[in-house]
Amino acid sequence: MTSVFKAAAVQAAPEFMNIEAGVDKAIALIEQAASQGAAIVAFPECWLPGYPWWLWLSATAHNMKYFQSYHENCIELGDRHCQRLCDAARDNKIMVSMGFSERDHGSLYIAQMLISDAGDILQARRKLKPTHMERTVFGEGDGSDFDVIDCGIARVGQLCCWEHLQPLSKYAMYSMHEQLHIAAWPSFSCYPEAFALGAELNNALSQVYAAEGQCYVLAPCGVISSQMIDMLVENDEQAQLISTGGGAAQIFGPDGRPLCTPLSDHEEGLLVADIDLSAITIAKSFADPVGHYSRPDVTRLLLNRQAMTAVADAANETVQVEEVVIEEDG
Repeated sequence: MTSVFKAAAVQAAPEFMNIEAGVDKAIALIEQAASQGAAIVAFPECWLPGYPWWLWLSATAHNMKYFQSYHENCIELGDRHCQRLCDAARDNKIMVSMGFSERDHGSLYIAQMLISDAGDILQARRKLKPTHMERTVFGEGDGSDFDVIDCGIARVGQLCCWEHLQPLSKYAMYSMHEQLHIAAWPSFSCYPEAFALGAELNNALSQVYAAEGQCYVLAPCGVISSQMIDMLVENDEQAQLISTGGGAAQIFGPDGRPLCTPLSDHEEGLLVADIDLSAITIAKSFADPVGHYSRPDVTRLLLNRQAMTAVADAANETVQVEEVVIEEDG
């Protein structure tokens, strides 16, 4: 396993609700990251076709006018948009972590795709629990969406946004011995009065994840563009709830330290840092939450990683028949 390599985190606005242009922009950023020597590049949450900010600005009934177009611009696993991303990863010999809105027939899911430098999809996971208003648009994942993939350069895991506020979800990931974690964020300029939704608190979640799990964390972050504001904001009340900018991408080391000079919150670009896996050994020597610093005799996590489906094929189900013996008198 390569112990030292470069990794890139994207801070950029999506081509909002335009999947063709969005994939074009993604490929350009993949090429840019590869040209800077990165072995992996990570994109923000729902970056294709853009995080549906309208769900935070109006009532659900009002927002239905956006849904058809949004649904049509989401990615289906294995479709031509997905294939273009895989081809770009292969052609540029770089791993890609893509945050996207996944379309599965009539349902949508907040998802992340991990693509190898050979263009193979290593993982496609869904956010376990959409946050607050997200539940008006997206369905839920299940325990099979917790996984850490041995990619050759590192053991890589992914979570979205406020999954980093879920202690048990984080511990499940730590238990799989991550070395490089992707913490995907959509941007931080919605609801300016809500501190819990801002950059300071949420970057702290990424930073604490690095220190708790003793792993490197790539925290890509979206940006809200003026074109998105033109599409989203219809009145003064909505204008008070969202603004341009909101970028706050960062990369953290396994001791929690920031490794990059941040871009301004309106600026688009890449953050690139050197990843040295040997630093994890030192961090783990101080505190390994699933090893020498754990107390399983006191607290343990119960994790169900089985994929759950709405319909099960009876032919594949094992039916257990209990034998009953009736004894008669006489």
